[in-house]
Amino acid sequence: MKFNRNDLGLYLVTDQRWLHGRSLAEDVRQAILGGVTMVQLREKELNDDQFIEIAKEIKALCQEYRVPFIINDNIQVALAVDADGVHVGQSDMEASKVRELIGPDKILGVSAHNIEEGLIAKANGADYLGIGAMFTTTSKEDATLVSMETMNAIMEATQLPAVAIGGISIDNLSKFKGTSIDGIAVISAILAQENIYQAAYDLRLGVNTFLRSQIKKVLTIAGSDSSGGAGIQADLKTMCALHTYGMSAITALTAQNTTGVYGIMDTTPDFLKNQLDCIFTDIYPDAIKIGMVSQPSLVDCIADQLIRYKAKNIVLDPVMVSTSGSQLMQNEATAKLLERLIPLADIITPNLSEAEVISQMKIQTKDEMILAAKKISQHYSGYILIKGGHFEGNADDLVYYQGTCTWLSAPKLNNPNTHGTGCTLSSAIACFLAKGESPMEAIIHGKEYVYQAIAYGMNLGNGRGPLHHLWNSK
Repeated sequence: MKFNRNDLGLYLVTDQRWLHGRSLAEDVRQAILGGVTMVQLREKELNDDQFIEIAKEIKALCQEYRVPFIINDNIQVALAVDADGVHVGQSDMEASKVRELIGPDKILGVSAHNIEEGLIAKANGADYLGIGAMFTTTSKEDATLVSMETMNAIMEATQLPAVAIGGISIDNLSKFKGTSIDGIAVISAILAQENIYQAAYDLRLGVNTFLRSQIKKVLTIAGSDSSGGAGIQADLKTMCALHTYGMSAITALTAQNTTGVYGIMDTTPDFLKNQLDCIFTDIYPDAIKIGMVSQPSLVDCIADQLIRYKAKNIVLDPVMVSTSGSQLMQNEATAKLLERLIPLADIITPNLSEAEVISQMKIQTKDEMILAAKKISQHYSGYILIKGGHFEGNADDLVYYQGTCTWLSAPKLNNPNTHGTGCTLSSAIACFLAKGESPMEAIIHGKEYVYQAIAYGMNLGNGRGPLHHLWNSK
């Protein structure tokens, strides 16, 4: 099962000491039904044969409800039952060795009590951290307490998903409000309660109230597509699909469909400024995607507002021509884009024709893609993603950053319906940046998301149809 940081919301750690004659499997089932999103089997007192027998039973339950199943510490048991992952503490096997044993596709969690331990865990391949103990806990009486300030510092330094653990209950859950923690891990707050289902349900409501209010916010500054395949419509669908909160500032209304663009009506700079003021002063975005901007005055407006509000995690898709071949940007606006917006972006995502305009050279080969990226980098210090989807036979993209070239290879999909691909990719990258991923991670995961959206093979309209943005919805 692929790891998703949303799975950390309500993380149950088992402990058979709380069963009092009840069945662990039934308690876990009731906890999952109540809202548990991840289960860790933690059994220190059992031999491997006993552990494996219980692990198989709990794994089957987790598979039934599509909840990730993690084994605490015991790598041999995890491998024997093909668990979704392993969690290790600081006194257990070193995380790098665990990663080597379980492989790259399994989930690896590591306990951390300070920034140094968190950074080492990240370097050794951890997918998430367990931070604590946050409060005094009966399950580990010698646990060192971690302050809220330290917890936040660990998350800020590592940029890894994390779950808080140790003495957490419905009574102190509100203390996490305003933090950036992804979830809580509990034992007795669920398993020691008489009504397992109700205890899990109440905690899940608390998580949704105090933690899920911290959903990452992503802003799209782009034009509207009346047919819904590109522009802000594609952006907002992508943001929903990737579990972020989407907002929009509209630069233009377009009359278009899969066959072409039949009209453009630009927003005025004053009204665009008004939109951006309303967004930044109320729901500050964690990342921003910029798409179609056809007028120089609108480029200036956006640049001024981004600087004024100290915007972060900016992904610029330099939309110049639509998939159907329609011109979407005036020449004066293109020059202004190069001068004012590109320098502010953390990542730019030109396709081949757009990269030709920016680099002022023809691109027909992979070597010329590299040369174009080098030319662009003379005036821009961020990540350059040149999309190679217009090449025949492959969909290989180039990522260029500070002299390093990385090729992201993919076969060409036999699907002409690619309307809104660039909008979707840049929005997906912004979503992953908002969630704390590095630029390279965000680019890789964004490409994976778009690839699947095209591969779904949706076929709408009489021209180049749109992608299926919600391909990953359950």
